[in-house]
Amino acid sequence: MHQLCLPMGLEDADIERLDQIIGKRRRLERDEPLYKMGEPFRNLYAVRFGHFKTYQINAAGEAQITGFQMAGELLGMDAISADRHHCDAVALEDSEVCEIPFAHLQDLFGQVPALLRHFHRIMSQEITREQNVMLLLGNMRAEQRFAVFLVNLSARYAARGYSSTRFQLRMSREDIGNYLGLTIESISRLLSRFKKLGLVQVDKREVVLLEPARLKAMAAGTEQCSPMA
Repeated sequence: MHQLCLPMGLEDADIERLDQIIGKRRRLERDEPLYKMGEPFRNLYAVRFGHFKTYQINAAGEAQITGFQMAGELLGMDAISADRHHCDAVALEDSEVCEIPFAHLQDLFGQVPALLRHFHRIMSQEITREQNVMLLLGNMRAEQRFAVFLVNLSARYAARGYSSTRFQLRMSREDIGNYLGLTIESISRLLSRFKKLGLVQVDKREVVLLEPARLKAMAAGTEQCSPMA
């Protein structure tokens, strides 16, 4: 958790102060909401284990998934500006978070400048992620969108010390399609197509990346395959 959520290089005394403001651990079962859109903002949530999805409900009453979060990431930053959450966050499996009261964290920022600088980096990464999602949905073909999704998951698991080429898809194919702006049928066709091309192996929710370099090239747009029928 310290390696992923918090700044490296803090003095032991500063880490101790940070640990003291972290509130209770909260367990959530699969499909249990962590917070809902419109609720007052009080805490940030550091994911200890498990996976989450965030989504918004549009004017037509349809859900649009805005991201998937895993251990070592922070949830709730969307609410800082307006003091209310702008999306729902739901556990994709049995999970646990640490509650971080934001008022106490703000007080600590003034005492530990390195912590504030790191928090700004986290917020910048979140902005970049949202911009990348807009590019994903706006300009990329289906094959490139899916390659970006797999490469992103691979990098995030590698940063946590897990295999970068073999991992479980904790989200459903329907959720993946919703996030990428594709139908569930398109996701199934893409998985089958990537298997035929020798890019991946798939066994239920377990995915093995057989050609990570080619997937990265597809994600970057430097290698293409013919469009799906």
